[in-house]
Order: sequence, then C-alpha cells, then structure tokens
Amino acid sequence: MGNLKFHVPDMSCAHCVKRITTALEEAGYSGFNVDLETKTVHIETEDPQKIMDILDEAGYSANIEK
Repeated sequence: MGNLKFHVPDMSCAHCVKRITTALEEAGYSGFNVDLETKTVHIETEDPQKIMDILDEAGYSANIEK
C-alpha cells in the first residue's frame, strides 16, 4: 500500500489531534502527520484496516482518500 491519506471527518480540535496521535503512537506508529485543517491523517502502512480500527477505537470514523 505505502503512504495513505485517511479522512477523519469528526476531527475538529487540538484535543482530537492529540487523541489520534496518542492512539497511533501507542500502536507503534511514527512518522505520520495528523492535519486538523484538512481533517486527514497521512501514514505509511501496509494494513489500512488496522489504521481505521485504531482510529475507530479512539472514537473517530475514517475512510481512505484516493
């Protein structure tokens, strides 16, 4: 897969960014970008479903942007 962009429509504030960042870091990811302005997460992954599951557990729905 490679570098993917996930749209997270419910991300609305700095607290959301922190929750998402913490969830991804706790799952062992690094080198990703969480962008509040565009409501997106850019991350290198071979398992997009795992990223969506992590975001869901943090309380955020997400979909892959093409």
